[in-house]
Amino acid sequence: MFIFRLRRRTRNVIRQFGRAAFLLSLLWLALPSRSQGQTTQDSNFHGWLMYFGDHPVSDRWGVHLEAQFRRTNGGLAPQQLLLRPALNYTVNSHLTLTGGYAFVRTSRYGDFPGAAAFPENRFFEQGLIRHKLGKVGIQHRLRLEQRLVGSVPAPDFDVESWETRHRFRYMLRGDIPLPFGSRGNRRFGIGLYDEVFYQFGSNHGARYLDQNRAYGALTYKITKNNRLEFGYLHQYVAQRNGRIVEHNHTWQVALFSVTPFRRAKQ
Repeated sequence: MFIFRLRRRTRNVIRQFGRAAFLLSLLWLALPSRSQGQTTQDSNFHGWLMYFGDHPVSDRWGVHLEAQFRRTNGGLAPQQLLLRPALNYTVNSHLTLTGGYAFVRTSRYGDFPGAAAFPENRFFEQGLIRHKLGKVGIQHRLRLEQRLVGSVPAPDFDVESWETRHRFRYMLRGDIPLPFGSRGNRRFGIGLYDEVFYQFGSNHGARYLDQNRAYGALTYKITKNNRLEFGYLHQYVAQRNGRIVEHNHTWQVALFSVTPFRRAKQ
């Protein structure tokens, strides 16, 4: 009877999360585009190795440290490097505010690559809202980005100019614990999310919709403060020229840590 109730509860949670993800998908499909002609489809196979650290230094403040090493062609060639340090401020148990900087270097990849590898300096502000839906943890992440993207024409391979772009991102994530182990020692779970990237401002390119990412992963809690994820990401990318659309298949390995950078109170 307990297993039946647990399965029914899990099905209800997945159904509600599925409805929300479906509505989010409808949103990004409905976003307007200035390019109404036919598009060329490009598929790539990536592998991303990532670290996400949110480390408290006091009751309210913490540091966010993030590194992503992204490879393409089955991991044989570089795709992107991302380094993102930031500061966290915990308003309460449900809301965390973050502001920081990211350095990104994007390499040439795919059948329709850019002229050369190019850098990006990115500033961002973010709100992360957490709550529970039954036993499932729900996250809503809202992020604003101010991007300075370097223009690098071939064959010079030097930054010719910097272009300012603005982007809004919304991520809906659910973490579903799996009924393995005792109540206080359930290490395995399933993580699901969908994230929409929406460009705005005068320099938004041919499309307002920049990306959509749909993700599913098996999660494993190593310790109280550290978690591993093994997942698959489908990344939809609308290139700025309005003619090329990428459907990127990405396997991900990620380590998440919330280990405090402070001494425990005696």
